[in-house]
Amino acid sequence: MTDFIPTPTVPAPDIVRCAYMELVVTDLSRSREFYVDVLGLHVTEEDENTIYLRAFEEFIHHNLVLRKGPVAAIAAAAFRVKSPAEVDAAEAYYKELGCRTERRRDGFVKGIGDALRVEDPLGFVYEFFYETTHVERLTRRYDLYTAGELVRLDHFNQVTPDVPRGRKYLEDLGFRVSEDIKDSDGVTYAAWMHRKQTVHDTALTGGDGPRMHHVAFATHEKANIIAICDKMGALRISDRIERGPGRHGVSNAFYLYILDPDDHRIEIYTQDYYTGDPDNPVVTWDVHDNQRRDWWGNPVVPSWYTEASLVLDLDGNPQPVIKRTDSSEMAVTVGADGFSYTREPGEERGFKMGNQL
Repeated sequence: MTDFIPTPTVPAPDIVRCAYMELVVTDLSRSREFYVDVLGLHVTEEDENTIYLRAFEEFIHHNLVLRKGPVAAIAAAAFRVKSPAEVDAAEAYYKELGCRTERRRDGFVKGIGDALRVEDPLGFVYEFFYETTHVERLTRRYDLYTAGELVRLDHFNQVTPDVPRGRKYLEDLGFRVSEDIKDSDGVTYAAWMHRKQTVHDTALTGGDGPRMHHVAFATHEKANIIAICDKMGALRISDRIERGPGRHGVSNAFYLYILDPDDHRIEIYTQDYYTGDPDNPVVTWDVHDNQRRDWWGNPVVPSWYTEASLVLDLDGNPQPVIKRTDSSEMAVTVGADGFSYTREPGEERGFKMGNQL
């Protein structure tokens, strides 16, 4: 039985959105070439050990930090909170949970002020901050806009052995579920959870963890994703395209998954939907439905289920990876028999849509 994390008696911090991720990379120059020259992220500042990058429409200092280190991993997933007082609230909240915390009034990285980092109950390092350096928002700099321009950070995706436990913890923290994947017994295999008014700021995927599955950047339209594929083909790095392009069933988004030089997974993402109404309905997908991960029914490459980035603790050491003991989504849906169905048994072609396809 799942050992649920207790709900603190103090209020949860008021989180606005996912804001940045700190990646540890082993070769800073190769990573710079990938993120700046190939993907077109914009350099806010850099030195011999660190590069601060932001997307086209961002006004805070950065959305991605590349830090040189000995082991490729995720150092922190950072969330912006609504006011400076919410950093205090986050500290009180996690201390009541018994989590290890560290607070730095001058921030952990450049461009960020007073910030709290925690080793959360799932084994991830979360950061909460409000104070940040403002930089030029490039929205009208069409002289800089490229064919595959990435316009904002959209979400994280975390791998954890116990999704129901993680779901309750994030719901207590103030996240709302937009979509999930379950089986006929009600077991949850994945959940998409949001603070901003999109499908998710983070998601929980069942598997060996804690690990980070991917970080996602939004772009304006499908054509931008095709342009990235064409560019990667022209540069003879199409082997770094892991999956896609395609359209998700979950979130309805058009997607592309690519791997950086350290095999950190990056998703390029567009065309999800608004979730801001208080009664926004949760969409639940059958784990056997082969259209939940790809609306066109294409099978998912096994590496997408099995591979993910290590995460570090507050001391910078890799967290131990715990094996998932329950049935994983990959075990249920990928194997000798492949995917189970596109239409449910007895469903006529086009019946659910009420028209002829």
